[in-house]
Amino acid sequence: MDRIVIQNLRVRAILGILERERLEPQEVRVSVTAFTLPRPVEAPDEISGCVDYAELADAIRLLVEAARRFTVEALAEDIARLCLSRAGVRKVTVRVEKPEAIPWADSVGVEIERGAD
Repeated sequence: MDRIVIQNLRVRAILGILERERLEPQEVRVSVTAFTLPRPVEAPDEISGCVDYAELADAIRLLVEAARRFTVEALAEDIARLCLSRAGVRKVTVRVEKPEAIPWADSVGVEIERGAD
């Protein structure tokens, strides 16, 4: 399979269980690897069958900003479903990180992998 990679998409969002996390948006980093079927050898530059990564990144950003989830796990599931709803995406790996969660760590988060049914 081919891969589309969106790495460290930065979004300000309400995410977490602490009172301050429910009131003030914090930086959330999202990385996605979307697996697609290989491009046809005879038409590698044909865009009609491509996944628009700019549109996908924008859709992820809008979802994260609006989600207001308590857990990174739930947000990662939401993002995985969004990606898998796109034509051509067969499998996805989603990583959601909160860089401000623990002062002595670069970030904490979760990574999930889901496939199309």
